[in-house]
Amino acid sequence: MEKLIRFTASDLSKITNYRSGEVKFGEKMITIPKEQEIVSFLQSCESKFVLFGIPEDIGVRANYGRPGANSAWDSAIKSIANIQHNRFCKGYQIIVLGALDTSEEMQAIESLDFNVTEDRKKMCDLVSKIDKEVAHIIATIVKAGKTPIVIGGGHNNAYGNIKGTALGKGKPINAVNFDAHSDFRILEGRHSGNGFSYAFEEGFLKKYFIFGLHHSYTSKSVLDKLKTLKERVLYNTYDSMKIKRTKDFDSEMQLALDFINNDYYGVEIDLDSIPNIPCSAMTLSGFSVEELRQFIYFFGNHTNAAYLHICEGAPSLDHEKNNHLVGKLIGYLVTDFIKAKNELELPI
Repeated sequence: MEKLIRFTASDLSKITNYRSGEVKFGEKMITIPKEQEIVSFLQSCESKFVLFGIPEDIGVRANYGRPGANSAWDSAIKSIANIQHNRFCKGYQIIVLGALDTSEEMQAIESLDFNVTEDRKKMCDLVSKIDKEVAHIIATIVKAGKTPIVIGGGHNNAYGNIKGTALGKGKPINAVNFDAHSDFRILEGRHSGNGFSYAFEEGFLKKYFIFGLHHSYTSKSVLDKLKTLKERVLYNTYDSMKIKRTKDFDSEMQLALDFINNDYYGVEIDLDSIPNIPCSAMTLSGFSVEELRQFIYFFGNHTNAAYLHICEGAPSLDHEKNNHLVGKLIGYLVTDFIKAKNELELPI
């Protein structure tokens, strides 16, 4: 894990707002001491969840999106550190592993223009480099018996999450994706729009459910492709649930679960599904924050839920300077997932 920047106890202390009479997550979350070997620590530690950040937006840029997703990890970890440690959710259940060192790749794209074919190819090559690192780190976490919670970056990182989990479990996995877009585009070089199609093509993704596609932002070619794969890839649309109202949100969650719950699955969340959230493809129409939280809780509350990935949030694009709100939202989603997983172990 040469490209991992470990999060230290000192880092955690600096971002935790201490207050008399309160206990924050930052006072209880676990970090891995510098002298400790990561794999052996993960294997011996009782904490079940591992926080891992990916501060990059190269895949987004290569997909003609707005940059800024590299800022989500920093915003999120500050918010998570200041969540209250109480009987509803315990900070010590979380190991803060750290973040992928993407400084070299982020510096390399500064001089690149995605409108130039050769430059875009270079961006895709950089995404492929990040893929390898993400897959290796996720596989290490999963093999140690832990559940990764991945924050930040573009949806290109779904590929590394799926591949890493599949390698860690020793077999292909399924995925459910809460997203306005399919991210199942053609294999034209790696970017944020084809993480799932690459994982599918290479045999790491077995079954895939896309939850909440927007009619207006899904191409005919993608719809035609999905139609040919309906034994292994299903979808529903935001429009059918919230505009036409011919389908019910709760019933559709159950349908999606029935489709993927025959094996381990990843829970993928693209924040562009929520209105007015600063991200690479910001929308004015979408599901509510409460519906997203219900979605994460529903899919997290099953043994086969293997990881959570929250991506595309871009606090640096918030022109109102409420940068902390994206991080605060991610904090809610993280604890919803943890609480859902924890309830599986409660006595009936």
